[in-house]
Amino acid sequence: MKFKKHLPSLSLAAALLCTTVGSAFLTASAIAEPLNTQAQLVAVQEDTAYSFVTVEQDHQTTGTVKIIEENGQKYLEFDEDFTTANGPDVQVILYRDNSIPVNIEEADYIALSPLESFSGQQRYLIPEDINLKEYQAVGIWCQQFNVTFAYAALK
Repeated sequence: MKFKKHLPSLSLAAALLCTTVGSAFLTASAIAEPLNTQAQLVAVQEDTAYSFVTVEQDHQTTGTVKIIEENGQKYLEFDEDFTTANGPDVQVILYRDNSIPVNIEEADYIALSPLESFSGQQRYLIPEDINLKEYQAVGIWCQQFNVTFAYAALK
């Protein structure tokens, strides 16, 4: 008989317990989803965008470059607004100082690749043996005439 007297209280307690446990399960799955999203973001890490500065006025250059990491590889990635003047033997370089003069010395840079296109989004692999801490700028440089079109300081 005493049990029937407490039945409404026990029913209320059971309902609250189920609601609380159910909330805990909902919270756990809500928390798990952002963690999965964050784990995916680690695969492609984008850093700050650095703006190109024109060095030689006859070779106007605009746009930005980012250093990104994707699946353990590092790349320079030019944005879709990138444009530079046409020229022969134009190279993408990494330069040791944070600004690049019009004419450069061989000991101060490393060439990554010929420029793929004078405009638009493009990407260049940074070889694993290159220590980015040794370089402070990305340059667009004409090797044939030793003329820097533009650079973006990586700071």
